[in-house]
Amino acid sequence: MMRPAFLEGALVALAASLTSGALFAALSPALPAAAALRWVVATVALGYLLYLLGRSGAKVGRVSTVFAWALVSGVILALDLPLPTFVLIHAGMTWLVRSLYFQAGLVAALADLGIALLGLAAAVWALSQSGSLFLAVWSLMLVQALFGLIPPDLGLGRRTAPPTPEDPFEQAHRGAETALRRLHSA
Repeated sequence: MMRPAFLEGALVALAASLTSGALFAALSPALPAAAALRWVVATVALGYLLYLLGRSGAKVGRVSTVFAWALVSGVILALDLPLPTFVLIHAGMTWLVRSLYFQAGLVAALADLGIALLGLAAAVWALSQSGSLFLAVWSLMLVQALFGLIPPDLGLGRRTAPPTPEDPFEQAHRGAETALRRLHSA
């Protein structure tokens, strides 16, 4: 698994910010502002989820993760929760996906949670200072880009190197020696 670099995360933040602004502009004439924001949050969060799953390189569980994400998003959209609660649930789901797919242990997952909460605080601050959805999403996602800097083995102490696959020649050589010993003993 190749962890995303901060620069890649900054590009994702830019794409999410531009997408959220364009999507809100497209939805706001047809929907009340709070409903349009919910759809923007759900859509941008889904895009980020798909990015994370594609970047993780995982082969197992991706369909289940997308299904669970869609189910939770659909339920909280239908419940018409207050916007801050809606955003917190999506941030929690994002943190959970990142922890499951990118973090190797509890300490790394907790560090990732700290980044998620710091990103939310940055978004609230940017929104309160500027009133700009673009800057709020930019601040949130730019802080989220820091998750790639968390060491994957944070808090696990010294890890041994994973076993490397043996050279096929060595495997064949050992197999031939074993066969010769069996022939000789028979």
